[in-house]
Amino acid sequence: MKYKSQSVAKLYFIAAIALFVGQILFGLVMGLQYVVGDFLFPEIPFNVARMVHTNLLIVWLLFGFMGSAYYLVPEEAERELVAPWLAKLMFWIFLIAGAATVAGYLLVPYAKLAELTMDDLLPTMGREFLEQPTITKLGIVVVALSFLFSIGITILKGRKTVVTLVLLIGLTGLAVFFLFAFYNPENLVLDKYYWWWVVHLWVEGVWELILGAILAFILIKTTGVDREVIEKWLYVIIAMTLITGLIGTGHHYYWIGTPDFWQWWGSIFSAMEPIPFFMMTIFAFNMVNRRRRNHPNKAAVLWALGTAVMAFLGAGVWGFLHTLSPVNYYTHGTQITAAHGHMAFYGAYVMIVLAMVSYAMPMMRGRKAANSPRSQVVEMWSFWLMTVSMVFITLFLTGAGILQTYLQRYSDQPIDFMTVQDKISLFYWLREIAGVVFLIGLVLYVVSFFIGTDDPEAVEKIEVDAETA
Repeated sequence: MKYKSQSVAKLYFIAAIALFVGQILFGLVMGLQYVVGDFLFPEIPFNVARMVHTNLLIVWLLFGFMGSAYYLVPEEAERELVAPWLAKLMFWIFLIAGAATVAGYLLVPYAKLAELTMDDLLPTMGREFLEQPTITKLGIVVVALSFLFSIGITILKGRKTVVTLVLLIGLTGLAVFFLFAFYNPENLVLDKYYWWWVVHLWVEGVWELILGAILAFILIKTTGVDREVIEKWLYVIIAMTLITGLIGTGHHYYWIGTPDFWQWWGSIFSAMEPIPFFMMTIFAFNMVNRRRRNHPNKAAVLWALGTAVMAFLGAGVWGFLHTLSPVNYYTHGTQITAAHGHMAFYGAYVMIVLAMVSYAMPMMRGRKAANSPRSQVVEMWSFWLMTVSMVFITLFLTGAGILQTYLQRYSDQPIDFMTVQDKISLFYWLREIAGVVFLIGLVLYVVSFFIGTDDPEAVEKIEVDAETA
């Protein structure tokens, strides 16, 4: 760790991983409620578990992105972070607000929560992924603006690189598009039209810029490939991301009452969305193959390569499977959507945050460049357990979705929704088992950071490799 202010990231990373564990636990609760309908009812109804599961996902990824930015920007800008005290203050505000919101979901009926938080003054609640009370949304805006101020001024006062430029554009877009969460028109078509400006333009737009910047930073640090080479790749990937991702929003407009031209625009441009992810896969493996150093943190390199592959499969391949309008006519809202969502989020965003934590946390905890070999072995086990189990979760949900689509929407004698759910329950049980394996992998990831080594030769080798790198 070169700059003292980088230590701010440690708070954000610890909170991110803790919230990640919470998200997976609520995911397992939901998975069991699919097959045991009254599990934990009425204490934690399905709709509440789902709100907590999805909101924790968003919040912990935001913590991960912010921690990543606080770590990499000082190194890229070659100067200390501006106002690290502000970053620490915003951390506690964000954490307390997030915890209070989740507690509100669990302890208070949602309608009562809206009343207590005076949602009627500026109604924004009740929409999927944007269930947060208005007061929480306002707090998110304050945190985002303070974060942008600290990061932006640091970049402007220091060295400018392509990595920080792309990161700053992505983070600015994240803040700007969140403002549409406050626009809640009474017309349902208009509401859904602009709702996607938050949800889609985050996860299939500006978040991909953040992903690209973090991945480029890790590859620069771990491979020793010339910065100019990596930056040229980054420019091309980001250009394709913006072109396909922004117009590709149209694949959400097929069936909500929008004009017919979205059938073509949505199909064509969203079909092109796998291209930047495929380029990202080639980019990552190409840079590792051309590396001029063997970095001692092999686990971080594994996470970086895994990010590129799984993002291409989840966001690219599984996204393409049901993005064309004639196919989506039958598949939208089925478990095929859930299969795509799980692998895409894991591959594109979960893995890049874990890669950054894997790379940066050892140095913030006083290690030379990496955790001990024993620790990295455990971490790589966690990588494979989580990744393989996510592949199976995706496959099981895909099987459930294909059968659901056929029985419920395509066959000559369509069956009602709940009967179909009974018929595909085997897939849900298998998904739950894979989810338990995923949780075991996540626990191993946490445990790996607390495993040291008593072998002085291993410690010396890491230090020599770190000096070389």
